[in-house]
Amino acid sequence: MIEVACSDGARLAPACKMVGISERTVQRYRQSAEIKPDGRKDAARAPANKLSEQERLDIISTANQQKFADLPPSQIVPILADAGEYLASESTFYRVLLEKDQLTHRGKAKPAVNNRPEPILATGPNQLWSWDITYLPTTVKGLYFYLYLILDIYSRKIVGWEVYNEESAEYAARTFRKAYLREGVAGQSLILHSDNGSPMKGATMLGTLQKLGVIPSFSRPSVSNDNAYSEAIFRTLKYNPGYPDKPFNTLEEARQWVTKFSAWYNNTHRHSAIKFVTPAQRHKGEDNIILAKRTVVYELAKAKRPERWSGNSRNWAHIKTVTLNPQKSDHNLRESSKVAV
Repeated sequence: MIEVACSDGARLAPACKMVGISERTVQRYRQSAEIKPDGRKDAARAPANKLSEQERLDIISTANQQKFADLPPSQIVPILADAGEYLASESTFYRVLLEKDQLTHRGKAKPAVNNRPEPILATGPNQLWSWDITYLPTTVKGLYFYLYLILDIYSRKIVGWEVYNEESAEYAARTFRKAYLREGVAGQSLILHSDNGSPMKGATMLGTLQKLGVIPSFSRPSVSNDNAYSEAIFRTLKYNPGYPDKPFNTLEEARQWVTKFSAWYNNTHRHSAIKFVTPAQRHKGEDNIILAKRTVVYELAKAKRPERWSGNSRNWAHIKTVTLNPQKSDHNLRESSKVAV
């Protein structure tokens, strides 16, 4: 390009500046009989270890051989090595097969499908509960107390809890039955969400739910995000400033502390995900009035000193729905289900 420009009357210096190389570089190119690669930092270069087209074809043809048709690259590469042959690494096999749209499940067995559960919406209290068990340390190393805690996802209220010295479906059923009767949910449609632990799926627990007409819901195996609300409250519990620095001595001591925490969390703690009202206020429906008053306060403050407001005043609108397992593609569901504490 520089040679053409110079032959048409351009000077070397501006031509070099346009291309992005120095005049000295052009002079070295002209003095050398060998054509050297582009040395600029931003020049497009082929990787030194790039596969040739023939090597790619060899990988594809090998993977498509009948004896390898039902094997993944992680199996093919060692077999080839045992035969004294090396074509490429496993990652290269995977990459080349992906480029050719051949990275599908290989074999007769159907691939494991772990689809995201359908979203569940709660528009009021006592419609959707979540529960889980967490460890509480004791003064005996290796021994724990177990906190069974049930949370209303809509209001974030702790509707039931118990502390026992072991995990069991019987204790889980007992804890749930107490919360169910205390909240007066009989006759209402209630979904209880949990993970896949043995107390959650025990015969006693499932039998209790069936008898009370409660619909069980479970997380996907090994996916903690499906039970994010319970995970969030356990984090709040254990990072609370009042959480004991030392392990619990007795079961009664642990129960007394959880009693205090539950009262604080439900009646004093202003929850960020429900516009900084307490779970008890939202559970009773009092948050509508509280949030409406806040809106008036902010509007009056803005009218009094408008120069201090660069945009709209803070949004204190009531959150109408909360969603369990929101779909990533749905922005509205995603916004209404933030698990903040």
